Amino acid sequence: MIQIRGTIITTHENPECVAAAVSVDNLPSMVTSAENGCVKTAITSSKIRSMIASVDDYLVNLALAEELCR
Repeated sequence: MIQIRGTIITTHENPECVAAAVSVDNLPSMVTSAENGCVKTAITSSKIRSMIASVDDYLVNLALAEELCR
């Protein structure tokens, strides 16, 4: 079975708030942390369609969290 892995790293004014907001909706295959002014989320999947859907959902949640944490 193949394993697809990716990491999304974004910078934010309040990374701790953003990380806390997005991690609530994380799937078991996602790990989010705030590090050095950034939010870092690692995602793994065995199916490319699942990975794409997870990244898409995460990016929407990230945009909402950024607004919430301003």
